[in-house]
Amino acid sequence: MLRRPRRNRQSAAIRAMVEETTLSVSDLIYPMFVMEGQNLTTEVKSMPGIFRYTTDKLLEEIAVCQDLGIKAIDLFPQIPEARKDKYASESYRLGNMYLESIHKIKNKFPEICIMTDVAMDPYSSDGHDGLVEDGKILNDETLQILGNMALAQARAGADIIGPSDMMDGRVGYLRETLDDEGFTNVSIMSYTAKYASAFYGPFRDALESAPKFGDKKSYQMNPANTKEALIEAELDYAEGADFLMVKPALAYLDIIKLLNDNFNIPIAAYNVSGEYAMVKASAQNGWLDGTRTMVECLTSMKRAGAKVILTYFAKEFALLKQEK
Repeated sequence: MLRRPRRNRQSAAIRAMVEETTLSVSDLIYPMFVMEGQNLTTEVKSMPGIFRYTTDKLLEEIAVCQDLGIKAIDLFPQIPEARKDKYASESYRLGNMYLESIHKIKNKFPEICIMTDVAMDPYSSDGHDGLVEDGKILNDETLQILGNMALAQARAGADIIGPSDMMDGRVGYLRETLDDEGFTNVSIMSYTAKYASAFYGPFRDALESAPKFGDKKSYQMNPANTKEALIEAELDYAEGADFLMVKPALAYLDIIKLLNDNFNIPIAAYNVSGEYAMVKASAQNGWLDGTRTMVECLTSMKRAGAKVILTYFAKEFALLKQEK
């Protein structure tokens, strides 16, 4: 007998019936950018279709996204240079633009899951994720700043905090800080395996948060390393993380699978700005079918084991599903 796998591919109905990986809008978190001002929307030049919004415009856009079935967003702030300092003190100043935006979103859309970013770089005059002294990133001294930030975000209404800094011990420190203040239900999605990647450029354009000197290789991971991801994951799991994230996604599908195979909590993948920009640029030049490429990329992340995908394609994918 000759086995013929093509029999299960012969029609759209059969292909759908035997499809092994299903991608849905509910798998996605939509990263969004908020900025100071009123009634303003500006496009991120290196990310076609992605915008920075003032809070009033952001609320309008979230309403559109909610109608499309998007249930979770990850909010990032663009902070004016004048508000930045060495200690990122703007990040936890009561009433700052970011915290007010979180509060307003949660009040208007209580069912929307709000994920927040815990890292110094958007607020730091040095542009690094940790406190800088004499050109060095100080690990333990950074933790208190991150704790202040996380508490301020939880008080504003965050459902999930996302420590993206890669400081050692920060998950445990943040979990204890949140629990001591009564925020036991606020989740932590740890940027567990965050690699020192070339794919972050457009995001740094969006926030104007590039390092003022050096690079982030002393705290973000070497792209050549696999076993190190397991070490980071074991630590974050033991310290109380609720999700383990791999960032970026496309070049690290093996790491997504590795963590999914070894840990029994949800694995998240961040389909980062450079991955988005590559697809958009190729589609605009007619080199790729942008829609098919988007779906193929996102499906590969889900197939590798990501339960949650943070992606700038979330709205576009939701529109596609609605059309179908």
